[in-house]
Amino acid sequence: MSGMTNPPALELMADRDGERLDVFLARRLDDSSRSQVRRLIDDGLARVDGELERASYRLRFGEMVAVHEHNAAPLEAAVEIDLQVVYEDSQLAVIDKPAGLTVHPAPGEREATLIAALLATWPEIAALAEGESDALRPGLAHRLDRDTTGLLMVAKTGQALESLRDQLRERSIEKQYLTIVAGIPDPEAGLIDAPLGRDPADPRRMAVVERGRPAQTGYRITERFTDASVLECDLITGRTHQIRVHLAAVGHPIAGDAMYGFESALIERQALHARSLAFDHPISGERISLQADLPADIRRLLAALREGELLTGPEQAPAHNPTNRRSNRRGRKRRRTQRIR
Repeated sequence: MSGMTNPPALELMADRDGERLDVFLARRLDDSSRSQVRRLIDDGLARVDGELERASYRLRFGEMVAVHEHNAAPLEAAVEIDLQVVYEDSQLAVIDKPAGLTVHPAPGEREATLIAALLATWPEIAALAEGESDALRPGLAHRLDRDTTGLLMVAKTGQALESLRDQLRERSIEKQYLTIVAGIPDPEAGLIDAPLGRDPADPRRMAVVERGRPAQTGYRITERFTDASVLECDLITGRTHQIRVHLAAVGHPIAGDAMYGFESALIERQALHARSLAFDHPISGERISLQADLPADIRRLLAALREGELLTGPEQAPAHNPTNRRSNRRGRKRRRTQRIR
């Protein structure tokens, strides 16, 4: 199948604010013409901070452009993964993604991947990659991090894929996550409004940056412990690592998130679960609302916290804000926006 790519062969940082993506790549890739660069972009082989963009996209200073090479290795790598299907009809399916499942196959790699499992279950979605700008993700309208669990939509037809992507752009799809964080946020419900982009100190990470892409995450506390809280988070925008970066930026990193917070003896990965999803059916227009049960490792983490165990070890100072007792007596406080600069 054409369009499959290797991991980035080259990563380039935007050094001019407002420059078109195709102009930038033609300038930085010395042996490429403007038309060659546009074909590269159309084939889904150039990504800006992990996102597909048009050739006319205006770069922000500091954004990272990853350039891939074609890979002839088939997407349908042999793999046996028992996908947990939460909803399915002729147009789409919704799965409950497990932790530790990589989305894309790497060259020569036989490790189980989500794409391989999807193609094994629904071979028809392979056709969605033909001429599709994102041949890496046939049928996927959105993504979850490797170690994030929960609901993920899979389109089975081109019409469904277009509809789901339109709904995502219009922000009419409701996505709610459950997570366990260090400390107790104050206020207990709020909106984190902070632009995200590549971390200038480490391009593998995302960070709150002044010239980043707009990003908003709503949150509310549902349960408190000695040094931790359970939060429900509403993903208003869908940036890479958004919830993880936003919560770390306000001093409440997610339990087990070694990249943005700390490791915990109570869980081996970030405690983040895409718990509920609501969207309009691409054909009928009916509103579909779905939920996914908490995975076993998050249930065990909650049980340990409820028994009085500490989230952070003795060498780790929890990002703990003392609970506002007056606000607790008055009940839930009005949501407040936190803008980070």
